[in-house]
Amino acid sequence: MSKKHKTSQERWQDFRECAQPLEHFKKGLLPIEIVTLAYAAFTLFLTFCLWGELQSPLLRVCERLAIALGVIVFYFVYKTKPSELTRFLRNMYCLALLLFWYPDIYHYCSVFGNFDHLFAEADKTVFGCQPALVFSQILPGRLWSELFYMGYFSYYVMIVAVPIMALWKTRRLFEKTLFIVLTSFFLYYLIYLFLPVAGPQYYFPLIEANDVAVGVYPQAEEFFATNFVVGDSGLPSGLFHSLVSMAQVGERPIAAFPSSHVGVATILLILIWRHHKKSAFFCFLPFYVLLCLATVYIKAHYLLDVFAGWITAIFFYLLAHWLYSQLHHHSHSSSRSGSSSQSSSSHHHHHHHSH
Repeated sequence: MSKKHKTSQERWQDFRECAQPLEHFKKGLLPIEIVTLAYAAFTLFLTFCLWGELQSPLLRVCERLAIALGVIVFYFVYKTKPSELTRFLRNMYCLALLLFWYPDIYHYCSVFGNFDHLFAEADKTVFGCQPALVFSQILPGRLWSELFYMGYFSYYVMIVAVPIMALWKTRRLFEKTLFIVLTSFFLYYLIYLFLPVAGPQYYFPLIEANDVAVGVYPQAEEFFATNFVVGDSGLPSGLFHSLVSMAQVGERPIAAFPSSHVGVATILLILIWRHHKKSAFFCFLPFYVLLCLATVYIKAHYLLDVFAGWITAIFFYLLAHWLYSQLHHHSHSSSRSGSSSQSSSSHHHHHHHSH
């Protein structure tokens, strides 16, 4: 009979079984591997389309081939020694590639120029001011600065905490959580590839202050094609300010619209609400609210980016959830069709337990 909460003895038993072979589910790529290869294939296609305009297009091709090779290597390691551990490594390899995919966007989006002037203009038109400049003036001082930087930093904590919470429950939920998060990132990246917006922290220091005062927002295409210095928010420094600055090292002015910070944090909150205790949801909620406010307060985003983050989050969550069920069902049925009745019954037992 399926149990909702495992005892510590059961968890220890699960841990000891990690190195035991998995008789079921040996065949086929994991959903997370399929979506990783799909994104690699799409950007490979884009590389060929933009060959004459990209810097080092051959390097981009080699990087994608190396990533695909990595997926294949981890897959064959698992085929040779199927265990919970080797399966876990397959998942983590795809997740770790986020460290590569995010800065990689810059090589493509820099071809398309910069659209900050349009978003600065839109914020002014919709809200009658520049929220990213006004917000920190309304609440100045180190205390407010640290509070909002703490909110912004909690994004990184959530990205680590939610998959760990899922892993603590079941491997199935862990894999589903990783897939939804990674697929959501890829969907945001697909927008960033073609819509380069740097954000207020880069754009406003670049243009004249009197231009902002009179509502003139010049195009800044050339600067963003050649410069990627992290913009300074101009806010008082402190512990969380420093932590965020460290996390932003290597960031490039590319990914403001929509806000993936707001979007992915919203998706993580949906996952907590749906799969974990409500008390966990309410623990994360204040940090989430601070995070959404902080994106504008520290000048990382225009206010419109935040609204776009909320709207896209719901759509991307539903899409990623649907995709996972499709891919999981496909790999599930392909593995069962080729297995013996014994491994099939073993699979059924495990599937029942994981629910």
